[in-house]
Amino acid sequence: MATSPHTLSSRLLTGGVGGCVWYLERRAVQASPHKFMHLFRNASKQWVTFQHFTFLKRMYVTQLNRSLLQQIKPKSEPVASPFLEKSSSSQAKAEVYEMKPFAPSTLSLPRKPNETELIELESASIIEASVDVGKETKDEKQWKEMKLRVDDLPGILARLSKIKLTALVVSTTSAGFALAPAPFDLSCFLLTSVGTGLASCAANSINQFFEVPFDSNMNRTKNRPLVRGQISPLLAVTFAACCAVPGVALLTWGVNPLTGALGLFNIFLYTCCYTPLKRVSIANTWVGAVVGAIPPVMGWTAATGSLDAGAFLLGGILYSWQFPHFNALSWGLREDYSRGGYCMMSVTHPALCRRVALRHCLALLALSAAAPALGVTTWTFPVIALPINLYISYLGFRFYRDADRKSSRKLFFCSLWHLPLLLLLMLTCKRRGEDRDSGEPQS
Repeated sequence: MATSPHTLSSRLLTGGVGGCVWYLERRAVQASPHKFMHLFRNASKQWVTFQHFTFLKRMYVTQLNRSLLQQIKPKSEPVASPFLEKSSSSQAKAEVYEMKPFAPSTLSLPRKPNETELIELESASIIEASVDVGKETKDEKQWKEMKLRVDDLPGILARLSKIKLTALVVSTTSAGFALAPAPFDLSCFLLTSVGTGLASCAANSINQFFEVPFDSNMNRTKNRPLVRGQISPLLAVTFAACCAVPGVALLTWGVNPLTGALGLFNIFLYTCCYTPLKRVSIANTWVGAVVGAIPPVMGWTAATGSLDAGAFLLGGILYSWQFPHFNALSWGLREDYSRGGYCMMSVTHPALCRRVALRHCLALLALSAAAPALGVTTWTFPVIALPINLYISYLGFRFYRDADRKSSRKLFFCSLWHLPLLLLLMLTCKRRGEDRDSGEPQS
């Protein structure tokens, strides 16, 4: 049965209209959720939600805490540092937790803040608090007006004069005086000890005065009085002059001119030769060893009034002892010395540093054996001193072989008790006047 053209065209038209309707219905169904969500969001922006109420509550609590913190009475501060003026700790805490008020536009009700804005507000408050802390820390680190109290002055001057090093210098001078072949004179001994101590205080104070910019870069020396500003440079130089003049005068006119000349020469050698050489050449270690070797010679000349073989023997023992002592110490402080700009063997010539330490450990064996031959001690001394000399030589060999912090630390601590024990053994085995005249040890 044939279909008429009119019927075919009507069917095609009906099918096309239906396809268009189906396509439009499908697009409407797909787009309706998005339009609905968009309309819902626009409408929700005009409403005050629970999250908005929570935000307003937090703002109110913040403003309330701020007003309460401003009304807090600051606690009584402990006694402030005599030289640095520090701000009150309670005021500092109040600045840390203080939050700046927000602009009125931020608190408008019709607009609902989203989570991103809340996070930005919180981060802004944290950044502002950290900036306040940074400003406070920067203010604390700035130089303040020095306020020197009389009660703190003795401790400051003791650190300025390196009181422990001065005590070691005086003890070696006393050992030289006691080992000298002369009757013990108490007044001369006291004058020698006091004069040597004053000369050492003067030399150490001038040394710190010259090394302030370099000591500030080292962890070991950054807390010295001149570096921290606890004492003025003028007062430090005045203290050094007040120690040097009486010290040299006591050694010159109270003891003898030879001892006074040695004391003055040692001050010059330490301040004008050793101190500048520390930043120029590794020869500073040898010059520093000479500085440490002179005090026992001063004790010997104070008792005898002359330089002889015994004085040079004591000076040689102190000279050799200082190399294992200082080289082992500087090995553990290589980074510190390098940061301070000092030219030390442990920094520039580490192999030479270890060889020199071992060489002078062995030299102590030879010098101890030479003491009875020069008439300073009996022949018992090299025998009883052999164990401690062999032990420090063994540690020197370990330091030379291993070249680590552990071996250097052991050698350093051994040197601290080795020297006092060696000098005590020398004093115990000292040759008396009748033994010196006969040339044979007492039976």
